[in-house]
Amino acid sequence: MEQTLATGARGDVSVTPGVSWGAVIAGAVVSCALTLVLLAFGAGVGFSVVSPWGSSGVSATTFKIGTGLYFIVIAMISSAVGGYLAGRLRATWVGVASTEITFRDTAHGLLAWALATVVGAALLAAPASALIGGVGAATSAATSSVASAAQSSGAMDGYVDQLLRTESSGQAQVNPADSRSELARLLTSSVENGDGLSAGDRSYVAKLIANRTGLSQADAEQRVDQVVASLKSSLESARQAGQQISIWLTLSLFIGALSACLAAMEGGGTRDGTWGKQPLFRRRSTAT
Repeated sequence: MEQTLATGARGDVSVTPGVSWGAVIAGAVVSCALTLVLLAFGAGVGFSVVSPWGSSGVSATTFKIGTGLYFIVIAMISSAVGGYLAGRLRATWVGVASTEITFRDTAHGLLAWALATVVGAALLAAPASALIGGVGAATSAATSSVASAAQSSGAMDGYVDQLLRTESSGQAQVNPADSRSELARLLTSSVENGDGLSAGDRSYVAKLIANRTGLSQADAEQRVDQVVASLKSSLESARQAGQQISIWLTLSLFIGALSACLAAMEGGGTRDGTWGKQPLFRRRSTAT
């Protein structure tokens, strides 16, 4: 079978294209599948170390750090395997300089990682969310409270309950449902504005609480301050948790890209029988 030689700008000659897309796709598919397996395993481990009881299981800080480190482990393993396959399965280039082969192997690993990342973002988003949300229920609940506060007053029911709690079981309540939605809307507005309750809203809410619970105006205002502070603390904890998870994910992506490139270089070198037998980067001699 006759083959046509393709000559590059620098005089390199090859009988095959520079990119073996079949190898890239194969590496990306394996990387996505391995990521899903490791996510499922991580979810099982996560459920085994956390507990709904405050005195049991690992602490929130330990869990967040462990989750971030596990993201990096997933990225390293899955990207390295996918990159190695992309380099090992690519075609052999004839008449190409060793430095160019090194570059192409690195590119194969990077392409496999990029394709796996794009496909994984579409296909593995649900399992990843389940892993984070299942074992971090408290953080997810606080986050979803912020997201749904603008559309539904139900997200603020817990804080409204704290505001309207009576001091004694025999305290009479007048029309319990009348002021709940109004209080929820006021709390929601304070969250959206980011400045808390205004002085007028704070005084008005305290009057509603005093009428409902029998507390004095001063005690009602103190309760309002406590509940608003609790709400702000929950939202801040959710923000910090989201920020930390985002940083861990970004770090894992960079490490995954590096792992895929290095593994592809090893796979390509093993494919050609040159891995470990010559320097990775060698200056190409110029013809006189």
